[in-house]
Amino acid sequence: MKVLDRIALVLFSSIILIFSILFCLVIFGWINIDIITLYVKNVLNNPVSSNITLGVLVVFILLAIKGIFFSSDSKNDDGIENGILIQNENGKLFISKDTIQNLVSGVVKQIDGAQDISSKVVLSKDNNINIDVILYVTQDVIIKDLSNDLQLKIKDVVKKSMDIDIKEVNVRVKNIAPNPENTQV
Repeated sequence: MKVLDRIALVLFSSIILIFSILFCLVIFGWINIDIITLYVKNVLNNPVSSNITLGVLVVFILLAIKGIFFSSDSKNDDGIENGILIQNENGKLFISKDTIQNLVSGVVKQIDGAQDISSKVVLSKDNNINIDVILYVTQDVIIKDLSNDLQLKIKDVVKKSMDIDIKEVNVRVKNIAPNPENTQV
């Protein structure tokens, strides 16, 4: 969300809150409606305060029009929240997080000893790409070697396939998968 959008949201939320409280106080009879009417008449009869009020209202109207018709979508201009935008002299290429996650899943499935994988692609504001891999391993695997092999292969496949450098591949071994021979009864 951009700064202007945040300002508009805070302003309108504050205005709605103030008006809601005022209306509740009038409905409960804690404030007389004549007091509010007298205050509004005084503001409008004074040239300085009416000009300030007019200026503030024009700003609110412009912010409302911007919020209604020109709201920004959920991703940034460079698409960093939903994927990676690669641009060259021929045009643009947008690679979604899902594409990278599917590629990582394919790499992990090719490695013996790794099972039941889930991955998450984390894109930072500095254009760094981290991949978090969570998986189960089989009982006979050497976890340190599997993790190192997995990290190298994921970085290599993503670099070859998409020409993207991965900063980190974080591997988390969630558990050891049960041996299928021991689970049969």
